Amino acid sequence: MSSAKSHDSTTKRYNTMARRRKESPSNIKLKQPDRSGPTEKTLLQLAEERGLFAQAQNKKEIGKKHAITKDKESKTNGDDDEEGLPPTAERVLETILWSMSLAMLHFTLDVLVHHQYSVHAIVWSAVCRRFAQALLVFALLVYFLHPHPANPGLIPGLSSKYQTYVRQTLFFTTGTFAGCYLIHITNTYGYMAVMKQAPPIGCLWVWSIIELELPWAVLSLAGAAGFLWQRGYSIK
Repeated sequence: MSSAKSHDSTTKRYNTMARRRKESPSNIKLKQPDRSGPTEKTLLQLAEERGLFAQAQNKKEIGKKHAITKDKESKTNGDDDEEGLPPTAERVLETILWSMSLAMLHFTLDVLVHHQYSVHAIVWSAVCRRFAQALLVFALLVYFLHPHPANPGLIPGLSSKYQTYVRQTLFFTTGTFAGCYLIHITNTYGYMAVMKQAPPIGCLWVWSIIELELPWAVLSLAGAAGFLWQRGYSIK
């Protein structure tokens, strides 16, 4: 009985307090927020007064100038690297490259011809001696006939346009004649003549065809093929 009474009294007390809260007006006043500007200096204003933005802009421009300077230096160094050796030195190195290649071709043809036609064993000292002679001859020919910016041309005083025509005519004539003559000696001459003449004539033929422009090279090879067919020779 006592617990039931205490529970009822507590419930009445809570109900009374809740009723009072609902009936009493709110003490909090409602008002609009303050939309006026700041009364003190902002961080942006402080940074602008201290010149931080100007310093950052100056650093950015200095970085750009430094990058442009580096780019120009790299381009200058690249141009210097591209310039490389003087034209005369390039001409000499190119002559060495071409003459060594042609001399190695002569060495190969010499060995092959002697292996096919000779009844004796190959004398390597003689082959090496002919290789050295071919290297010297081809070095002189390439130095004076191979086109290069440092090469003044075959005919002094003639314009470069006509120098090209003269050089192409020379290589066309040499290539056509060398091809026809090589076909002729391998089909009609004895083995001694073939062993002596085939390697240098074959090298001249190959070099002349390489130096020619494509239409002239095709025409020269067609002339050699026509000579082979007209004479009834065989390439076996």
